[in-house]
Amino acid sequence: MLGEIIMRLLAFVSDEMYLALYDVAAEFESMATGVIVILKSSPRGAFYGDLADGAYRVTLAKAGYGSKTVELTLGGPPHQFRLLSDSLIGYMWPKWVRSGEPAEFRVHAVEPYELSLWRYGLRPERIQTVTWIDEHGPQASRQILPDGDFTQTGCRWNTVGYAAPPGIIEGPERSGLYVLWARTPSGNAYSFPWIVAPAKPKAKVAVLASTITWNAYNNWGGRSNYINADHLPERPVVNARQDLHRYQNTQPFGTWLPKDEDYRPLSFDRPDPNNHFFDDPKDPGEPSRGRTQSGLGPGEWRLYAWLEREGFDYDLYAESQLHDGTLPLDEYKVLISAVHPEYWSRDMYRKVKEWVFERGGRYMYLGGNGLNCEIVFEDGGTAIRCLSHLESERGEMGGKAPDGSMYESRMHRTTGESEASLLGVVCTETGIMTSAPYRVVDASHWVMEGTGLSNGDLFGEHTLHERIPGGASGHETDKRSAKWSPKNTVLIAKGTNIDEGGSEITLHEPDNGGGAVFSVGSITWVPALLVDDRVSTITRNVLRRFL
Repeated sequence: MLGEIIMRLLAFVSDEMYLALYDVAAEFESMATGVIVILKSSPRGAFYGDLADGAYRVTLAKAGYGSKTVELTLGGPPHQFRLLSDSLIGYMWPKWVRSGEPAEFRVHAVEPYELSLWRYGLRPERIQTVTWIDEHGPQASRQILPDGDFTQTGCRWNTVGYAAPPGIIEGPERSGLYVLWARTPSGNAYSFPWIVAPAKPKAKVAVLASTITWNAYNNWGGRSNYINADHLPERPVVNARQDLHRYQNTQPFGTWLPKDEDYRPLSFDRPDPNNHFFDDPKDPGEPSRGRTQSGLGPGEWRLYAWLEREGFDYDLYAESQLHDGTLPLDEYKVLISAVHPEYWSRDMYRKVKEWVFERGGRYMYLGGNGLNCEIVFEDGGTAIRCLSHLESERGEMGGKAPDGSMYESRMHRTTGESEASLLGVVCTETGIMTSAPYRVVDASHWVMEGTGLSNGDLFGEHTLHERIPGGASGHETDKRSAKWSPKNTVLIAKGTNIDEGGSEITLHEPDNGGGAVFSVGSITWVPALLVDDRVSTITRNVLRRFL
C-alpha cells in the first residue's frame, strides 16, 4: 500500500517553550483567490502541502491551546507559528519602577482571576486586592503569542485587542520586593515579582536584585543564555535530550560554541517562571525550594527578610537601575549584591569599582559566581545580550586567551580585568556544585566578633538551599586570585568543599580612607542567614561596621 504523498514544507507550529505541536488544525485561506485548504501538523509540528506562494490568512486551533489568526506570505523560509497553552502566567511591565511610577500587569488566563499585591520582606504582607478580571468576551484574558522567536523582541502582551492595558499599578511608597499573585476560582495560582525602588534614597543601604541574571536564566519562549543562546533551531523541539545542543554537546564541559556576536538578545518582556513562588511560603525560614528558584528571586527574598529581622533599613533596586543611573551610588554608604549576580554590564562594574576605590564606597558581595560575564543592553534597555563565548578547560571559567593562557572569567576576557580586582575573589570550577560548612582561618578578625569561634572551627552547617544542600559554602564557589585580588585582601574563612574548592570569605580595604569590599563567594550563604547564627552574626558585624 502506498504511503501518503508528502508535499513541500510550509510552516512549523510550536508552543511557548518551542516544543513541537502535533495535530494542530490550520485553515489556510488564500487572500488572492479565497480558496481554503485545511492542514494538520505532523509529529514534528510541520505543515506540508502544495499551496501556491502568496498571501494567506491562517487560523490555527488545538485543544488546550489558544486559537488565533495570522496573516502571512508563503514563499520564503517555513513560517514559525507559536501557540500559547491554556495556563495561568504573567508578569509586570516594566518589571521594575520607582515609587509612584506606573506599571501594567500582563496576565494570561483562561478563566476569571483575582490579582493581589504583596510585599515580601520579613513576612509576605498582603498590600491590597488589585482587581478581579472577568471580561465579557469568552476567555478574553487569553493572551496571544507573537510568531517566531519572540524571546528577542518580547511578548508585548496587552496590545492585540487592547485600547489600553487592563490595569495600571503605581509603585508603592515603600521600596522592596513586591509580588503579584493571580488566583482563579478553580484553584490555580501564579506569582510574579516586581521591584520597587525609592523615588529618592531613604536608607543608607542599597540592595541590588539580580534581575539581569534572572533574565539570562529565563528560558520561557525556548531560549535563555543556556538553551539555544544564539538562535532557535530551524525545527521545534520534539525531545529535549535528543534535539538540544546542551545535551548533545560532546565537547569538554564549559565549551560554549557561539561567538559573542552570535548570541541573540534576551528580552525582559516575558514571563519568568523561575521566579514564581510555587510553594507559596508564609515564612522565609522555610526551605528555598526549586532548582532555579533557590538561586534567583525567591532565594534573594531571604536576604530582605534577614535585613528586616535585624532592623536594617534598605532600598531595593533592579540591576538595570544601577546601569542607567537611577541608583545614585553616592547617596549610599553600603551596596549589597546577593546569591548569584552573575551577569553585569561593563558600566555597572566600572561605576561600583570607582565608587569603592575612589569615593569610599562599601560593597558587600553575598553571593557566588558573581560579575562573571559581561552583558550589553539592547532595544532601549528592554533586552540583554550575554557575551558568553568560551573555549574552556576544566578549572577555568573564562576560556583560553590568544597567548594560550586562561582567562579567569568571561568578564576578564571581554574587559581585560578579572572581577577579583573588585570582589577579591573569582569563581573557579573546583568545589562547584557541592556545598559544605566554612572553617575559620582568622578568628581574631573583627568580622568574627561574637561568633565564639576559634581557628579551625566549622560554621555554616545549616542552610535553606535545597538544590545543593550541605552548608553555607556552595553551589558555585569563589576564591582569591593570585594575580587580580587586591594585595591587601585578607582571608577570614574558607569552605570545606571537596578538592580545596571551598568559598573564601575575604575583606579588602583600598587605601582611600573608607572604601571596602566584603565577599563570601557562595550562592548558599544567603539561604543560611535565617537559620545559622554564625552566618547571621558575621553578616551583621560587617554591615554594622560598614555603616
